[in-house]
Amino acid sequence: MNAKVLALILVSVSLSALAQIALKSGMASGRVQEALSAHPVRAALAVAGTPQVVFGLLLYALGAVLWLLVLARIDVSLAYPFVGLGFVLTMVLGFTLLGEPVGSARLTGTLLVTAGVFLVART
Repeated sequence: MNAKVLALILVSVSLSALAQIALKSGMASGRVQEALSAHPVRAALAVAGTPQVVFGLLLYALGAVLWLLVLARIDVSLAYPFVGLGFVLTMVLGFTLLGEPVGSARLTGTLLVTAGVFLVART
């Protein structure tokens, strides 16, 4: 795997992790939370009109386009384990940006995922 493909993988995974944070932020907003307990159409409109949700979906779309470029260049069995890095990045971003707790079990599991990605990347 060359540096360009690795960069595409890392950017794609990073965009997906950032998308998760944006989506969570949007879905946690008071407007959306209130609408979710109301009529489904009102809830859908509230979600669709939330800037963080729209931004998160755009990040996912861009990440997906980059991922397609990755899959065009290397085997899926080599590329896909890198998606596990998204768990790590999402946990770190959730902790730092959203104040989500990170216990020892979550941290250990995330480190195991990282070790697995490292082993696959070495092949």
